[in-house]
Amino acid sequence: MVTRRKFIKGVLKALGALSFAPLLGEAYRIARGKAQTALPPYAREAFYYIRGGNETINCTECHSPAEPSRTLYCHIPHQGNYVKCRLCPKGCMISEGHRGDCRVRENRGGKLYTMVYGNPCAVHNDPIEKKPFYHFLPGTMALSLATAGCNLHCLYCQNWVISQAPPEKTRNYELPPEAIVELAQRAGSTSIAFTYTEPTIFYEYMVDIARLARPKGIRCVVVSAGYMNPEPVRQLCRVVDAIKIDFKGFSEEFYRKVCSATLQPVLDTMKIIHDSGVHLEIVNLVIPTLNDAEEHIRGLCRWIVENLGPDVPTHFSRFYPMYKLKHLPPTPVTTLERAREIAMEEGIKFAYIGNVPGHPGDNTYCPQCGKVLIKRYGFAVLENHIVDGKCEYCGEPIPGVWR
Repeated sequence: MVTRRKFIKGVLKALGALSFAPLLGEAYRIARGKAQTALPPYAREAFYYIRGGNETINCTECHSPAEPSRTLYCHIPHQGNYVKCRLCPKGCMISEGHRGDCRVRENRGGKLYTMVYGNPCAVHNDPIEKKPFYHFLPGTMALSLATAGCNLHCLYCQNWVISQAPPEKTRNYELPPEAIVELAQRAGSTSIAFTYTEPTIFYEYMVDIARLARPKGIRCVVVSAGYMNPEPVRQLCRVVDAIKIDFKGFSEEFYRKVCSATLQPVLDTMKIIHDSGVHLEIVNLVIPTLNDAEEHIRGLCRWIVENLGPDVPTHFSRFYPMYKLKHLPPTPVTTLERAREIAMEEGIKFAYIGNVPGHPGDNTYCPQCGKVLIKRYGFAVLENHIVDGKCEYCGEPIPGVWR
């Protein structure tokens, strides 16, 4: 039974982010400004790109067929000093002085620069359950950050104001990697989370933070759509501790029309993460009429079991109308309940219902004895009966990172 004391303690912990803002201080803040002609001091050369030559390149060769209009963003035809980004599957060819589809990686003098290094637009201290991670250090806090930009353009993005904007259009903080690690220590955060927008586009910043955090005993977690090329994924897996993939839908058409991306690279990313041994969780936001067909949900669950195994925590989250999909209704809870049933039918041991506070499907159950191991309400952990990675009642090992 949950006592009143335990309930209040859990809620207060979940609201811990409210007292975090003073730690940032005004000294870190940079006023919103216009694009500069001089290279900003926070710009860094990108890790993954190749230089081009002087030939003319047709930009339609490097973008998704679903987005022909976006080829205009790269100013066709490319002539002269261009670079080809190798970070994500879009492979943007970027001419001198211009940026790729993500709005943050710019060609300066034949070198590709990230324009958001040490320049986040969002910094908060969140419960790890908010990401959501349910099998990774439950009940702890994660210093969470993001920069402007994204390499996807989801029509339902809840953070579109910053994800679909260049860094010149957001209010940013001047926080180099060392300052982020220091903030995490001062805030008492167990981990640092790269989240809110798409961490792929601030890849260099993320990797450098993770390299500094690990010797300090601070874990690093990534909340990503997984739309990344294989080698950057492998490198990332060497320095972070957990990755949650926001899986959009088990349909190529959905990825192209709704997210301006493609399906196969995301499937490849999840396999690489799993094979690397990094903790993996998957979230599928279920959107009425777009990706809620039972055959798609069953196909995803079957793919997970066959390629990743039955132990990967899989969340089916409720959609709420926003951005360009305000005409759709919230996901019926019955749809989420059926998705969870399908997941368990296909053999997934830890299937969850998200964005429905207080629903029994938000709790963690022992796959052996069936008892509640972690009881949640929203982002608060009310009970935890996992001891030394095992069920407190029957001793069944529970996959995850528990300490």
